[in-house]
Amino acid sequence: MNSQHDPVPGSSTTHRATDWTTTPVTADLLRGALDLEFTEHGVLPHRLPARARAQCADGQLAMAEAQPSGVRLVFRTRATAVELDALRTKMAYQGAPPRPDGVYDLLVDGRPAGQAGVTGGNVLTVDMATGSAETRPGPVGTVRFSGLPDRVKDVEIWLPYNELTQLVALRTDAPVEAVPDQGRSVWLHHGSSISHGSDAASPTTTWPALAASLGGVELINLGLSGSALLDPFTARALRDTPADLISVKIGINLVNADLMRLRAFTPAVHGFLDTIREGHPTTPLLVVSPILCPIHEDTPGPSAPDFSSLSAGRLRFRAAGDPAERAAGKLTLNVIRDELARLVKQRGADDPNLRYLDGRDLYGEADFAELPLPDQLHPDAATHRRIGERFAALAFATGGPFAVQPAAAVS
Repeated sequence: MNSQHDPVPGSSTTHRATDWTTTPVTADLLRGALDLEFTEHGVLPHRLPARARAQCADGQLAMAEAQPSGVRLVFRTRATAVELDALRTKMAYQGAPPRPDGVYDLLVDGRPAGQAGVTGGNVLTVDMATGSAETRPGPVGTVRFSGLPDRVKDVEIWLPYNELTQLVALRTDAPVEAVPDQGRSVWLHHGSSISHGSDAASPTTTWPALAASLGGVELINLGLSGSALLDPFTARALRDTPADLISVKIGINLVNADLMRLRAFTPAVHGFLDTIREGHPTTPLLVVSPILCPIHEDTPGPSAPDFSSLSAGRLRFRAAGDPAERAAGKLTLNVIRDELARLVKQRGADDPNLRYLDGRDLYGEADFAELPLPDQLHPDAATHRRIGERFAALAFATGGPFAVQPAAAVS
């Protein structure tokens, strides 16, 4: 932890020479993570519990769940300067332009107060043509925020949604303490890379983070890039996580991966929802179908990279399936929307707290004409903002499925 002595968990160790107080990163200072792994470098937040991770060896899932979308350090302090040592692992794709560096967002008493990044770290390079990957190691870097107001305040540091982040040390120029529960409802959300963050500008401007801010709720984001695949272990993670509001965004990754046919899809959705209901029998549960994605509206997957635009610095995707195969049960986004709407209506007869939201109400044809998907799959920063605002207006407004009074997360 970069302290002069081995600290007692939950305590602070002061560096007298620099007036820094080093505080161990413990669970009471982190929100949005379901598990913490203690590594040789520090603390690695996970968004799936160890038992779930042990049930799947898929590299894409391992990368996605360890990227801390929605995870933030939260503490109360008089500090005017904060330093966070972190070891990042940044993604790169062979032959493609470098990915943007991750961003750390600082909030003070809930308001944006700064942004920063970290240098160094590891680089994981993936060859999309072969699926091979290679990691180049790098050093720990430091994120620094200074000039904070000299008063007691609540500080949040939102971690980059697109970089695996090991937290090495937290230093401040005044002691810190955990922020007590403020009674806000906990919203637990699961979805694909679009929910994970895709190409949002920063961690607090992914569409779920924006919607949570507008709705006044605490977010736990289980958006898992490429991995919203109706996995039973994900359903169990949702079942076992305390929450007041739950949403599941289902569809696009099943088409991307060409994972199943309609015959398997319907019972898989039922089983996924059944498992969630085992732990949350009456919690408001919202099923969200895919936003508009023209390449897959009526053309099945799989999705395939279109390397023709790499020379111009762009990576795009195309639909590699055959529309004629819909007759054999291949999934498209329109097939999925129709089945989800039917299924939720059927279950709703016995489950009044289950609701359905058509993803095209968040991003539809008119939106695509104005704000097209740059790579044919993922929204850009402006579209994240639009989706987040629309979701908040539809879900959290009076009469919406999440229009409930704040309460402790006990269900």
